[in-house]
This record gives sequence, structure tokens and C-alpha cells, in this order.
Amino acid sequence: MSEDEGWRLEIAPRAQRDFRRLDPPIQRRILTAIEGLIEAPPRGDFRRLTGRDDEWRLRVGDWRVRFSRDAKEQVVSIQRILPRGRAYER
Repeated sequence: MSEDEGWRLEIAPRAQRDFRRLDPPIQRRILTAIEGLIEAPPRGDFRRLTGRDDEWRLRVGDWRVRFSRDAKEQVVSIQRILPRGRAYER
């Protein structure tokens, strides 16, 4: 992979299942927000989760997208897409 190719997106099976269960308008909002994570520079309402090594959250209204970022490999890995109340359960 050359350096100018940019960031890649990987979506875990659980996140794919979470996404399929959402209403289409919410799916579109979340997809647009996720696409912002792989831009240079990344955009969106995201921040590192407290007490977790390399886990982040992206806020999309009442929904949270949990993900990790590997700067060396330039990969964003989406782990879960959950409502705010369930997003931070272990």
C-alpha cells in the first residue's frame, strides 16, 4: 500500500449486524459520520474512551460508534454501533 492511499475501514461482524438492525435514515447518518473518520484530517464528534488503550467513540445523535485506530497501518476498525445507553457496557 502506498502512503497516498489514505485510511482503510474495517467493520467487525458484530458492527455489521448492529448496522443492519438500524432504520435506513439512521444508517445513512452513521455511514456519513464513519466516512469522516477515514478522511485526512478525520472529522466528526469522536474522542478516546477513558481507561481504554486504543478505543474511541464517534457520536452520531443518540448513537455511538465504537472503534479503534491504527495510525501505522492507517486502519479504522469499527467494533460496535449501539445506542448511547448501551455503548459503554463492557
